Amino acid sequence: MKKIKLHISYDGTDFSGFQRQPGQRTIQAELENALTALMREKIEIHGSGRTDAGVHAQGQICHFVTSSPIPAEKIAYILRNMLPRDIVAVSSEEVPSDFHARKSAHWKTYRYQIDTRRAPDVFSRRYRTHLPHAVDFQAMREAAGYLVGTHDFTSLCSAKTQVDDRVRTIYQCKVIEEAHGYAIEVTGSGFLYNMVRILTGTLVEVGRKQIDPKAIPAILAARDRTKAGPTFPPEGLVLMEVGYTPWNNM
Repeated sequence: MKKIKLHISYDGTDFSGFQRQPGQRTIQAELENALTALMREKIEIHGSGRTDAGVHAQGQICHFVTSSPIPAEKIAYILRNMLPRDIVAVSSEEVPSDFHARKSAHWKTYRYQIDTRRAPDVFSRRYRTHLPHAVDFQAMREAAGYLVGTHDFTSLCSAKTQVDDRVRTIYQCKVIEEAHGYAIEVTGSGFLYNMVRILTGTLVEVGRKQIDPKAIPAILAARDRTKAGPTFPPEGLVLMEVGYTPWNNM
């Protein structure tokens, strides 16, 4: 038996999220079905995290165990001809038996992309949220600075969040100006349910002068979801990278 690490990218628009669900099209189901056919044995995959319906990934990581003699580095190449066009197997490699796609991860980077053009761009609408409003980038960056560090993020996660421990560490939170909009990129030890989409909604409210940037510490301290900004739509969110060594922004 050998353990395989698989790097995949996907357009999440037409999926009901990553996790397998009865009667629904999911990333996990498509991968497991293709791998089971390829390996000629039942394959169960484990992802670094469960992206929601409509959320995309550029750097999702999965692992699975197999007894197949197919060389590990060739699995991704073969999979590219078996998977639907909205999932791409980027690379594959054999890893030590103690590797776990989720438990071994030290950090993840998510990017939320916003289109500020007067009319939405039909060619990027699946990957950017259209919000044609001017924002104060300086205020957003000030607010983002308060989010960096270790905090209880109850105020910035869905009320449906099931885990009790809501303390996470944000290593970096950037507001990036682009030609036709901007992006919010955040790296952290882990993220709660809807946390990045609520974080984005909160920073945009700061940019639109609906929330004072200096109010962020009080919002975090309140541990009250109603104190933060709205939950932004899924289409703008991309899982960019998962890191398996300690965070180092050098």
